Amino acid sequence: MRTSPTPGHRGRWQALVAALTGCALLLAGLAATGGTAQARTAAWSPKPSPMTTPWTDRVPVGNPLPEYPRPQLTRSDWLNLNGIWDFAVTGRDAGQPGAFPEQIRVPFPVESALSGIKRRVTQNDRLWYKRAVTVPSDWSGRQVRLHFGASDWRTTVWVNGRQAGAVHDGGFDAFSYDITPLLTSGSHTLVVSVWDPTETGGQAVGKQRIRGVDPQPGGGIFYTASSGIWQTVWLEPTAPAHIGRLDLVPDLANSTLKVTVRGDGTGSGHQARVTVSAGGAPVGRATGPVGAEFAVPVPNPRLWTPEDPFLYDVRVELLSGGQAVDTVGSYAGMRSISVGRVNGVQRILLNGRFVFQSGTLDQGYWPDGLYTAPSDAALRFDLQKHKDMGFNMVRKHIKVEPQRWFHHADRLGLLVWQDMPSMDPRTPDGPARVQWEAEYDRIIDQHRSSPSLVMWVDQNEGWGQYDQARIANEVKAYDPSRLVDNMSGVNCCGSVDGGNGDVIDHHVYVGPGVTDPTATRAAVLGEFGGLGIRVPGHEWYPGGGFSYENQASLAALDNRFVGLIDGIRRTRMPLGLSASVHTEITDVENEVNGLLTYDRQVVKTDEARVRNANRALIDASRTAPSVAALPTGNRSLRVTTPGHTDRYARHQNGLGFTEVVNGAGSALLKNDATWRIVPGLADDRCYSFESRNYPGEYLRHREFRVRREGGGDALFRADATWCAVAAPGGVRLASYDFPDQLLRHHDAQLWLATPGGPRPYDDPALFTEDTTWAIENPWAP
Repeated sequence: MRTSPTPGHRGRWQALVAALTGCALLLAGLAATGGTAQARTAAWSPKPSPMTTPWTDRVPVGNPLPEYPRPQLTRSDWLNLNGIWDFAVTGRDAGQPGAFPEQIRVPFPVESALSGIKRRVTQNDRLWYKRAVTVPSDWSGRQVRLHFGASDWRTTVWVNGRQAGAVHDGGFDAFSYDITPLLTSGSHTLVVSVWDPTETGGQAVGKQRIRGVDPQPGGGIFYTASSGIWQTVWLEPTAPAHIGRLDLVPDLANSTLKVTVRGDGTGSGHQARVTVSAGGAPVGRATGPVGAEFAVPVPNPRLWTPEDPFLYDVRVELLSGGQAVDTVGSYAGMRSISVGRVNGVQRILLNGRFVFQSGTLDQGYWPDGLYTAPSDAALRFDLQKHKDMGFNMVRKHIKVEPQRWFHHADRLGLLVWQDMPSMDPRTPDGPARVQWEAEYDRIIDQHRSSPSLVMWVDQNEGWGQYDQARIANEVKAYDPSRLVDNMSGVNCCGSVDGGNGDVIDHHVYVGPGVTDPTATRAAVLGEFGGLGIRVPGHEWYPGGGFSYENQASLAALDNRFVGLIDGIRRTRMPLGLSASVHTEITDVENEVNGLLTYDRQVVKTDEARVRNANRALIDASRTAPSVAALPTGNRSLRVTTPGHTDRYARHQNGLGFTEVVNGAGSALLKNDATWRIVPGLADDRCYSFESRNYPGEYLRHREFRVRREGGGDALFRADATWCAVAAPGGVRLASYDFPDQLLRHHDAQLWLATPGGPRPYDDPALFTEDTTWAIENPWAP
């Protein structure tokens, strides 16, 4: 077993300063509330976690997740409200309780062990949170805003007994309130209520399902719900007129950063001044109107790529009468993402060039914190593991992470496909659709400046599907700087392709299968793999794990995974595939498809082998190769395995064999060892091998045995099509519909062999030699 190292983290210096400031302010706030907060903290304890991660026992009680939560709009003054809050649960329609008999550690979901509650929540429950807070005295004269990173699902807030703003509906987007009018002198009381119906409601829910909180068999691809506050809660002072949001869009064609500064409390007398810097030295500055886009020059921009994720520092000042009344820090990456033709094939282009995107499906679940990572280092860890294994992309699967997760992806250099969390698979009603689309817009706004985020994935496998084409068009219009996937898994599970967007996206287990680009859309494999193995001592429910294809050992997992990646490199990428997403980075509850265990304690794969396979795939894509060319007409296929180079592929009684063929052989043998190479029956970029003496019958695979057969349906045409891959001393012939599998001779028989497969004809000994063929002049012209 390969054990994960203890992860480290070093943030941007601005975020570090802000975090330290926030810690100091938090301590000051707690001290100002006196012994009540200290007693509350002392009385609280976490619940036992079914599995412990390297960070489970290191989460601070009073100040978890102390890092500044909004890295692309930073201010030095803030107060972190994470920690121990009083807690109560009532019926759904009950009013505020008179007593809060429990304590919960915010921001961990109620169902999680790290919250200290670890209890099932249903649609009949209302969650109540309460705490006292003292606003620092040096904030006097400024507005005070109360921020929530996310709270699932319907959240109502009171300050000193008065409701703060409107009720917020949404489980994945940030929201805030100006609580200045509700503040009095001294300590203040915050009360928050949350109602979360999970899958019984009509809202975006992702993979959450109401169930018991202890490990249990079953569950499939759905997981324990995460109800209530699950991201950082914090206070921030601002000027009455201040910057509320930044939209930063790189424009490589004009060497500029397009900036829109959104203001709160601003008027016609305000302007925004933006300075872009690199290494502390300004490279461009511009002043423009608030609320409208203007350009900041970035001459000779250093491009953001996975190999060089360079970030420019951005400073924005809100001006009134030429004086700065508000200042925020941010950052930007200069990169473009688009779709365009390369050698006649529609491809995804990063900075105008095709680079294959190889990633994993990332569910974002933790055994101790569920939706909430136990620490910022843990949040970064999974992304770092992607980099360690050579991946350059991650698909965040029907969950939206905190802004710090995107910050880590920006800094590490990982391309992000962001799913909009789906509703329940049933067809949504009108109010559910309105809510889902409104929350989607807010999520786009919240993350639209992150350079790592390159594609929005609207819907998944038809779950809650409706108006696919309209939604894709509207998302593209709302954020034209990114790609849009109207449906991931259009070939799966009753989903309906909207027919538009930038990519056509198939799901194939185990795959990689066949996904071809269209005239307008690049081809991507949105899910494949699902290779699983249970690791004793690191299972959610021992013996209860499942996968799409179980592996016999960790070595078998390595071989099978590398075989799939190599198959994509050999054939599917040259034939038009632009990206692939392997299921998945970690095990999740009873899914054991992960490259890591759910507790992040064991890396199941050989990182170096996986990294090398990914690098070979990505490097090969930079030249946009095509499949190898073969001569057409009558030819013979000679074995290249040392000691057997006098043998040729032949058919006998309808089955494929190899046999020694020489000038003394019979005419029948020479005919049987001669094949007419023709354009592939399923794809004319590949090839089919027609029997010379049985015209209309072809070399095809069926149930892994390779034979000579005739037929005309789509399955036959695919099985009888082989894609040529150049190899030292000859070519390898990959199955068109199973690109990871190759024509191999084994014990004088022809088989469709799988690298890393479990069958005798998959034997790794001499695998490369046995699957390499020399195309020779025909024995029977």
